Amino acid sequence: MQLRQSNIRQLTEQTFDTLVIGAGINGASAAAALSGKGSSVALIDRGDFAGSTSMHSSNLVWGGIKYMESGDFKLVRKLCKSRNHLIKSYPSTVQEIRFLTTIDKGFRHHPLYPWAGTWLYWLMGSAFTRMPNYLRPDSIRAREAIINIANAQGGFEYSDAYLHDNDARFVFSFVRNALDFGTVAANYVESLGSHREGDVWVTKVRDGVGGRTFEVRSRVLINAAGPWVDRHNQLSNQSTGHHHVFSKGIHLVVPQLTPNKRVLAFFADDGRLFFVIPMGRRTCIGTTDTRVESPEVSVTEDDIRFVLDNINKRLELEQPLTEQDIISTRCGVRPLAVKPSGGNDRDFLNLSRKHAIDIDRQSCHLSIFGGKLTDCLNVGEEVVEEVRKLGVEIPSPDFRWYGEADDAVRDDFMHQASRMNLDAMAHPDASEPLSTRLWRRYGRQALELLEDIRLDPEQANVLIEGTEYLRCELKLARRSEMITKLDDFLRRRSKVELVVSRETLEASPGLVEACRILFDEQAEKRLAEYWQSRQAESRPAATLDNA
Repeated sequence: MQLRQSNIRQLTEQTFDTLVIGAGINGASAAAALSGKGSSVALIDRGDFAGSTSMHSSNLVWGGIKYMESGDFKLVRKLCKSRNHLIKSYPSTVQEIRFLTTIDKGFRHHPLYPWAGTWLYWLMGSAFTRMPNYLRPDSIRAREAIINIANAQGGFEYSDAYLHDNDARFVFSFVRNALDFGTVAANYVESLGSHREGDVWVTKVRDGVGGRTFEVRSRVLINAAGPWVDRHNQLSNQSTGHHHVFSKGIHLVVPQLTPNKRVLAFFADDGRLFFVIPMGRRTCIGTTDTRVESPEVSVTEDDIRFVLDNINKRLELEQPLTEQDIISTRCGVRPLAVKPSGGNDRDFLNLSRKHAIDIDRQSCHLSIFGGKLTDCLNVGEEVVEEVRKLGVEIPSPDFRWYGEADDAVRDDFMHQASRMNLDAMAHPDASEPLSTRLWRRYGRQALELLEDIRLDPEQANVLIEGTEYLRCELKLARRSEMITKLDDFLRRRSKVELVVSRETLEASPGLVEACRILFDEQAEKRLAEYWQSRQAESRPAATLDNA
């Protein structure tokens, strides 16, 4: 909390070049890009960093193969290049993965037609990934025994990419970089609206923890509030050429259905793409694609029934999946950028996730609409260029503000980890070497963890049963990750809440110790607040223990 309190104090002490409102993937990448290139930046979010759309994705970093059918080839090419660049820039986190797609009889196209599309997709992606394959039903079954091929007429295999850790963790890596570059960032700080005073934006904000109201001053204002961009523009009297329409998507996390590290793709009964996605020792299934009028959404019984019915038809499991198998759910909206009436004169399911930046040059205001994880580096670079055009100096325009630490730092970490025999300290059921996981998650900060473990080997102990999170990781999170509420750690800095059942968490003495590490004398209060918020959620009770 010390870092957050210090930053809140600094928010009132200067006029920033830019204030970014919203710390999802768009706001986080914009802040990291601007501050990395030398601009002074403030970043606030009314909730936690990556606390909305950016923590409810499919964890897929893909070039938009679904947009091939609608002929949006320019967007597909751009997204494929972005995907490739992310794979090269974040080799430990963004990794190629095979998609095995099954086409049922009666589908609108013969399997050879979409298979040919995957070749075009591969070529548009500069042949960066492995080549596609056409598969007959028996070949599908040979690759993945759990697929029900009784109604299959064929399929194909191609490559895209996925996030090895959770999406919110990836977004926070941009926030962490922004902090390192000098951004003054704070979560749980809500903008109450902005107005111009001369050449400066004055934004009235409220500290959601302390309750204090104060002002933040900036030359440029960037509205990156995700699904709430339109609402904040109303508060600031901004008119824009784009607005958002919303598509609700849910995922269900269940025990691991297959040990194979590939994505299984199907077309659901209504024609929508449907995925079975590996998540370590869990499997994530979904998604839905339902038009809604508001970004405030929740999982319904109809949503759950849709996902379970479709997956049970397409997989041959020992027992069909039921609500009792659900460990956790993910539910959010995709904010889709459209122009007036643009969401009504085109098939809603074919609306793309491309981003748009609307600019009011007279008042130095930017609004970021749409967007997705794949396109985040483009968003950052485009925002820098637009801010520069508004007259803000960019002292280091060529600085590379993204990507993992260079090989020399990684080699140093791996050498020290080897000398300490770090991997031998991992839990016997660990899904990967401990050194690999710590480097992927923390980069150069992983060296701090090695020092903590050297001073006290018990810092390498797993703290919460059924997870792979170490005691020293909690201490690092407290020092540098602005953990304000318990679910900031359990759901966003980590994925504990996604992969561990509620019953396991409730019975875990390690959770109590985690609270003490994170919150000191506030531990009991924060734990009680967490369980109260979980009780208010509308999701089926999970009855499976951690498997």
